[in-house]
Amino acid sequence: MALHNDPQWPRAGHWFKSHKEDAEFTILGIPAHTTAITPNRADTTPQAIREALLRYSTWNQTCQIDAADYLSASDYGDVSEPEDQKATSLEVESALFKSKFLIALGGDNSITYSGVMGLAASVGGLDKVGLITLDAHHDVRDGISNGSPIRQLVEAGLLGSHIVQIGISDYANSKFYAERVKDYGITVIDRAQIRSESIQDIADEALNIAGENNRAIYIDIDVDVCDRSVVPACPAATPGGLSADELRQLVALLSSDPRVRMADITEIDAAIDSEDGRTTRLAALLILEMATSRALLKV
Repeated sequence: MALHNDPQWPRAGHWFKSHKEDAEFTILGIPAHTTAITPNRADTTPQAIREALLRYSTWNQTCQIDAADYLSASDYGDVSEPEDQKATSLEVESALFKSKFLIALGGDNSITYSGVMGLAASVGGLDKVGLITLDAHHDVRDGISNGSPIRQLVEAGLLGSHIVQIGISDYANSKFYAERVKDYGITVIDRAQIRSESIQDIADEALNIAGENNRAIYIDIDVDVCDRSVVPACPAATPGGLSADELRQLVALLSSDPRVRMADITEIDAAIDSEDGRTTRLAALLILEMATSRALLKV
């Protein structure tokens, strides 16, 4: 169905087509999916998120700001070899040299390894990077899959003390991997802690740990951190996860920190989304929450 055309209501999807090269706020598709533990079509998701962006404007009513008035935006398309982590890392690094803030559109969670490695290369090494994951899962399994990026990064040299995991869910991990995370020195903020503390306090704690000594921060947004009812396109989401609003608040607060240079949005299989596209629409709104946060840094 064709969308209504109103020149006084510019669409966010068109904003990303306004600049070709250097831009302050950018998206890059990484449609990896073949090594996932659960077979999926997450490769269909970057395009679905782009289409969902056409459903929204860039005006934030709460903050009374239009991100498009303060930021140039660009869509860098999709990487050439999304299943090749080394090649993808190089493309991420290249994109970061042209952008002040980059969002990788997954694809499954395996892309977090490529994204962090690309960011590390652009800032001078993994010791200069901190990682915050919003995820129901630890992702420290053996092998190479959407269940292993955190273990891969630690083995590559990212210190566990530079990593914070928010939203870890009961019954979604094992004792073995929980102990591995503890051995790595990773900070875990589980679902129970989120219920008892404010979203602002959670964000502040994560930023203080990941961004200590002015490290560049990467945010991994695994959307299955949400309650299954709001993200039907996330195969591993469980009942009792974050609400869509809680995730939007967290993402907005985290991305308002100038140390944050990159984020990814992962674990959505657009091919199984609900008829109303609620999961990919949430992903589009997460992009716009980040855009508003970055625009506010310029006000």
